[in-house]
Amino acid sequence: VQLQASGGGLVQPGDSLQLSCVVSGLNVDDYGMGWFRQAPGKEREFVAAIQWRGGTEFVADSLKGRFIISGDNAKNTAYLRMDILRPDDTGVYYCAAEKGWPTLRAEGYTYWGPGTLVTVSS
Repeated sequence: VQLQASGGGLVQPGDSLQLSCVVSGLNVDDYGMGWFRQAPGKEREFVAAIQWRGGTEFVADSLKGRFIISGDNAKNTAYLRMDILRPDDTGVYYCAAEKGWPTLRAEGYTYWGPGTLVTVSS
């Protein structure tokens, strides 16, 4: 099983980014996908999750209205659209997969990608 996140980079406050996570080695229809982030010196925190089968979505309350998660089963790819980015959105963003219903806890995921760095700075 492999997860590969991409799309990170250096952006200015107020900009948008879309991250992608390509999954291989598993049947995505049987899995939930989560996005987490970790800022320097802080714990990893939940960002968003999606159930591949049916497309049920979850977004952290503090990020609703700015972040959107989506998935393309045909491409085995999950996306994280981030708008109106702020400096406190800076961190390494990870995608993760777990069989069954997605959880909001990092401990609930078995498969992780290496992460992609997002830096929001003027």
